[in-house]
Amino acid sequence: MAEKMDAALDYANQKVETKIDTNRKLRVGIIGTGWIAGAHIDSYKRMPDVEIVAGCDLIPGKAAKFFKDNGVEGVKTDYASHKEMLDDESLKLDAVSICTYNRQHAIPAIYALQKGVNVMLEKPFTVTLDEAIEVMKAEKASGKVLSIGFQPRLDPNMQMIKKIVDSGELGKIYYIQTGGGRRRGIPTPFGTSFIEDKTAGLGALADIGCYSLDMVLNAIGYPKPLSVTGFKSDYFGKDPTTYPGHPEYAEKFGVDDFAAAFIRLEGGIILDFRIAWAMNINTPGDTIILGTKGGLRIPSTDCWNGSVGGPMKIYKTIGGIDYEIEVPIINDHGPSLFDRKIRSFLDAVKYNGKAPVPSSQIVYNQAILDGIARSAKLGHEVEIDVPEV
Repeated sequence: MAEKMDAALDYANQKVETKIDTNRKLRVGIIGTGWIAGAHIDSYKRMPDVEIVAGCDLIPGKAAKFFKDNGVEGVKTDYASHKEMLDDESLKLDAVSICTYNRQHAIPAIYALQKGVNVMLEKPFTVTLDEAIEVMKAEKASGKVLSIGFQPRLDPNMQMIKKIVDSGELGKIYYIQTGGGRRRGIPTPFGTSFIEDKTAGLGALADIGCYSLDMVLNAIGYPKPLSVTGFKSDYFGKDPTTYPGHPEYAEKFGVDDFAAAFIRLEGGIILDFRIAWAMNINTPGDTIILGTKGGLRIPSTDCWNGSVGGPMKIYKTIGGIDYEIEVPIINDHGPSLFDRKIRSFLDAVKYNGKAPVPSSQIVYNQAILDGIARSAKLGHEVEIDVPEV
């Protein structure tokens, strides 16, 4: 076991230098120029084979200001909608980043794919499962790359979780507890698009819950979800005292600030999940993965920041003796996770590769979010049926 762990750590700590071919430039557009678009443009600016040529936003003048503020010149922004931008044949777009609010993810993604443009779609995939299926249909018909924005997957500590599961050291996985969140962290500093139903659709569930689900589902091979019993609440979001100086936000709050669920997965696996933007405790608990041969504890973080909260531990009984094996933190000094996300997407586009974070996996993530929301509304367990695309 120790030898396997050392070998895995050595592999993870290797730095692979990737030479970027700048002879072929990729022409990129950005749809939606809110907060998260800033991270996308920062990454694109660091890519020597990218030209940012277009951008659009529903708010007149917002896109032009965004590119000016970010020091990117010569970008066409005189579009009233994503449709106008994607219809402009003079752009010859290779790819777009979709950085709109949640409820506007599906429509521009479908249209871009129909126009033959590769798509980097920010998380969550969509708000509903039905929307995700429609996007996947457009993806399949187009033959283009659709990758979903789950950059925590590219953290070597996250990848170590999957290596541990794949090694077989835990045996058959039968129970997982995961989640996390913030003691006080409703994201209103970025305006109200995160908290209004008409723009967000889902709250903590979609914002950080999708990350937490991906961490464990990816580790165990993304088994199909079968049923879910879900719960949502909005006690903090609806409380005016939550927003010093902006008590009116409480009236606008229309999503979840806490959610929990009991999910049955294919293969006899139970997933116990909870996520929060606000709660009266520091953490709802560490992530644990229980198997027939061993268990793995993954320390929680303060706000679910895309990595692990400290050294992980593997618990095993060997020869009648109980052991705890610490998995050291991998200190990676390479590119940021966001840069890796963008680079992996660009490479897939450039070299006709596969999506780094494929919709075929994330549709199960979305099905769980959708199931939690439906179950919470109905007050009982619901079955999950993911149509074939």
